[in-house]
Amino acid sequence: MNRDALATELLDSLAGTELTRYAFELPARAEQVSRARKMVSARLESWGVEGDAHDTALLVLSELFTNAIVHTGGHLVGCELLAGADRLRVTVQDQGAATTGPRVCRGAEGERGRGLLLVEAVSRAWGTYDSAPGVGRAVWAELPFVPGAAAREGASASEWPC
Repeated sequence: MNRDALATELLDSLAGTELTRYAFELPARAEQVSRARKMVSARLESWGVEGDAHDTALLVLSELFTNAIVHTGGHLVGCELLAGADRLRVTVQDQGAATTGPRVCRGAEGERGRGLLLVEAVSRAWGTYDSAPGVGRAVWAELPFVPGAAAREGASASEWPC
C-alpha cells in the first residue's frame, strides 16, 4: 500500500446508489493539469456529460488542480468526480500543510488570485475541508447537472439536456 496515496482509482458505480464516482491521483506538477483534464473529459464523455456541464467541470478542475500545485508543497494531487441526480461534484485534494485555507480574491490588482472567484461564479456551491491529519486539504465545487430522463430512456447522448 502506498502511504503517500491520496485516493485510488474507483469503480464507476457505487452499489445501491444513484451516484457515479471516479477518482485518480497524479504528480503535483504543472504539466499534469492537462493530463487531469484529459482524464476527466474522457470520463465525463463516457457518462454522457456534454456541453456547458462538461466545459464548466473542466474549468473548475483546472483551477483547483493548479491551486493545489501552486499553493501547497505536496507531491501528489487527488481528483474525484461524483455525479448525482442533480449535481456534479469536482473535488481536488492536495498534500499541503498550509495554515490557511483557500481564499477568494475580489480585488482587481494583480494577475493572480482570481481562480476561486471564477470557481465561485460557476458553481452552485464550493468549499474546503482538511483531510486526515498530515494529508492536506480538499477543495470541492458542485456544479448544476441534469443527467436527463431522455438518456435513461435510451436517447442518444446528443439528445441529453446537459
